Amino acid sequence: MAHTTDIETPKTAHLTDIEIAQGKKLQHIKHIAQKLKIEEDNLEMYGKYKAKLPLDLIDEEKIKQNNLVLVTALTPTPAGEGKTTVSIGLTEGLNKVGKQATVVLREPSLGPVFGIKGGAAGGGYSQVVPMEDINLHFTGDFNAIEKANNLLSALIDNNLQSKVNNLNIDPRTILWKRVIDMNDRALRQITIGLGGTGNGIPREDGFNITPASEVMAILCMASDFNDLKERLGNIFIGFTFDKKPVFAKDLKAENAMAILLKDAIKPNLVQTLEENPAIIHGGPFANIAQGTNSVIATKMGLSLSNYVVTEAGFGADLGAEKFLNIKSAHAKLNPKCVVLVATVRALRHHGGSPKEEYNTPNLERVQNGFKNLEKHIENIRKYNIEPVVAINSFISDSIDEVVFVIGACKKLGVEAVVSEGWANGGDGTKKLANAVINVVENKATQYKPLYDWKSPVKEKIETIAKEIYGAVGVTYDKKAQLNLRRIDRLGFNDFAICMAKTQKSFSDNDKLIGRPEGFTVTVREIEIAAGAQFIIPILGKMMRMPGLPATPASEGMSIDNNGKISGLS
Repeated sequence: MAHTTDIETPKTAHLTDIEIAQGKKLQHIKHIAQKLKIEEDNLEMYGKYKAKLPLDLIDEEKIKQNNLVLVTALTPTPAGEGKTTVSIGLTEGLNKVGKQATVVLREPSLGPVFGIKGGAAGGGYSQVVPMEDINLHFTGDFNAIEKANNLLSALIDNNLQSKVNNLNIDPRTILWKRVIDMNDRALRQITIGLGGTGNGIPREDGFNITPASEVMAILCMASDFNDLKERLGNIFIGFTFDKKPVFAKDLKAENAMAILLKDAIKPNLVQTLEENPAIIHGGPFANIAQGTNSVIATKMGLSLSNYVVTEAGFGADLGAEKFLNIKSAHAKLNPKCVVLVATVRALRHHGGSPKEEYNTPNLERVQNGFKNLEKHIENIRKYNIEPVVAINSFISDSIDEVVFVIGACKKLGVEAVVSEGWANGGDGTKKLANAVINVVENKATQYKPLYDWKSPVKEKIETIAKEIYGAVGVTYDKKAQLNLRRIDRLGFNDFAICMAKTQKSFSDNDKLIGRPEGFTVTVREIEIAAGAQFIIPILGKMMRMPGLPATPASEGMSIDNNGKISGLS
């Protein structure tokens, strides 16, 4: 099993993820590009090991011929269950068994890197590299998104101050927030424009984290550069004093914002530890945003590879739901298999194990916790897609627990396979790769979304809540009811639903583990992302700016005089 083998196999013993990555001699990125039949002249290189890919490599006909596999998970523990590691390992395994495969992932946010979850470059011998670059500033995409977002903020406040081109914006109605790519709870609600008339108009404002920015969502939904500009112009800002809506295009902001994103719109090519291609682009969170990489990156992978493995954040009730109802429906993608990542420790958690006993074998708790995975299996089948379960194993897994999971899945007609990518890379995932190939080539059917975008807003929200979460109903706080009337008045009823919900439970209460029943979810308020064409219901206590934990991961990091980093994961 993946993390069992790190004791049995000398190459993994006592090595951290960053030490494994630093010990790998990388191929020049031009050699990785050759595997995709990309000429060196088509690469925009960022040093030896990173490159941007031009959008004219996208081929809609090839996209239809190739195979898309989505990796998601059961409801995770706070540390996550290894979707990225499994995605990379599965890609290595597919290449090992003779399929041409590329992994397409999101870019990591600095918030989790320095917070609690760590980076998003995989782990062990299933990593994308250069790991430190990917987890830190990479090719500057997040910085460009942040700057484009905050340029619009500056233009809004400048317009409030202007006596020449003033749009008569009512500061009390401005919905647009600034962003920063850091977990900083102190910025959730702020007051700006203090210090006299020369410093602007005083008003309330706030920050979201960059992955929750509508600019991030737009970048990930755009089909090309012109579509990007149009969507940026359609960003809804607020109202004038005479109740007329104001959009970014009214400030003539879209071209300047697009200029800042001219390179960020291009996907990034890197490599796996086994020298297979990896495309990394965009990074929205799945609990407070749409949780998948860009449409452009996924289409780029499908234009260049027979198999594309991609992931969607957190559990399948969040990332996969949004991938299937928003991204796939909008981009006309046809995912042919869904891999549900499960860990025994997460099943123990959902069966009632306290945190200090996550690594203590307990068959009864695994049996009780299986109902969480069972619900996710049922949900994936609602999209007319057959799942495969990948058991991302750890040293604490007992044989009895693993055998139970495999048998319980078999009773549901689902193949469950132990994934050993963490310790053995592609050699440890060949069985998983063959299980996926079996579904893709023998069972694949045309996926169907769960709802029609043109359905009424409340009907779409309630479909997700009842069908995916298992709720018996939805209640709307007063602010959410006002938001619904605003959406109707603005004519935004045909937008997709992008739920903001805790990742810790099917419900909006993170204490309800397993497969809760008989609960209702509460919509606190509803945000509008008109450029992305999302309506964002915010459930329960969710915040679009996370905070740091009591002991941030940053405290365990160091860098020496030669620039060698340790403690980054």
